[in-house]
Amino acid sequence: MSAVEGPDREVEERPFGFWRRSYAMLVKEFIQLRRDRVSFAMIVMIPVMQLLLFGYAINTTPRHLPTAVLLQEDSDLGRSILKALENTSYFQFTHEVHTVAEFDSLLLSGKVLFGVEIPRGFERAVRRGDRPALLVAADATDPVAAGSALGALGTLMQTALQHDLFVGDPPSLPFEIRAHARYNPAASSRLNIVPGLVGTILTMTMLIFTALSVTREIERGTMENLLSMPITPVEVMLGKIVPYVLVGFIQATLIIGIGVLLFGVPVQGSLLLLALLSTLFITTNLSIGYTFSTIVQNQLQAMQLSMMFFLPSILLSGFMFPFAGMPVWAQYIGEGLPLTHYIRIVRAIMLKGAVLENLRYDAIALVALMLLAMTIAVSRFRRTLD
Repeated sequence: MSAVEGPDREVEERPFGFWRRSYAMLVKEFIQLRRDRVSFAMIVMIPVMQLLLFGYAINTTPRHLPTAVLLQEDSDLGRSILKALENTSYFQFTHEVHTVAEFDSLLLSGKVLFGVEIPRGFERAVRRGDRPALLVAADATDPVAAGSALGALGTLMQTALQHDLFVGDPPSLPFEIRAHARYNPAASSRLNIVPGLVGTILTMTMLIFTALSVTREIERGTMENLLSMPITPVEVMLGKIVPYVLVGFIQATLIIGIGVLLFGVPVQGSLLLLALLSTLFITTNLSIGYTFSTIVQNQLQAMQLSMMFFLPSILLSGFMFPFAGMPVWAQYIGEGLPLTHYIRIVRAIMLKGAVLENLRYDAIALVALMLLAMTIAVSRFRRTLD
């Protein structure tokens, strides 16, 4: 009787055994996920971050763009024109200059996206009916930021000044608006995208290379050998970073070379300056990646943290969306990202022919971020096995 009942009982228990084993695996995975706090944080933070950034920080029709004004005469008409420009909500006057050299320098350095010049004798020429020219210069290295403002300039100005100036029927402006799109007059998107891709690709690859460096040593069990050797944390860091500087430099050379040869992107500035600042940017990203490797516990967490850093970098750096059109809080976050400063540098050198004096702020910012990351990495290195 038992011989007959045994197989029958086994057949009856088999479905219940399947569900018990599946339930046990389910519980085990939840326990493991709870212990892996970094992975759990990524599951929550990445969609929340994407939602907040796209909902609040990203603006494809930027307003209140930084503008310089060169007012060569102080007249009622000049002030009315400037007020009308501000009322369009596209322009925000942040700098007042007194010479053409200052005017050009602000555009070259990227501190402003537009410059408005009202020439001497402008109001007198308007009263005589000579239709003088009002110059509006735009930094067109970012066609999205400049294009919408320049495209609507004439109509918006006419509407804003309709209570002050009437000429003809229907009314028209008694002066000419001469818009000049500098550095990218054809508004070619490739001139904007290709230089930005240099920094974007370098950010992604350099972060991953070094973020995996220390965690790989820990998982392979070779970190104990390093710690037992008469070598300092600084020497370990330099030994892991320097080889990838060469790798990053080769990557940058390859991308820029393809951009110049296949896409016709010009290099107006110094190649030596571009090489030096690119090396600085590469070292900064390697330092940040190395810092990540001293924070996390395994290679999966290192990859996750790298992606967590890479996401705001491409969204808040000005690569995909106009930086000047973002809210102030998003711009403050963007200023803390190396990619933001490098995109300004590479676009300014390649498209504008900028020199180090024009790029001093962004170069200093990269140095500061690199030193901060190195300091954190060195201070945490001895505790990576704890």
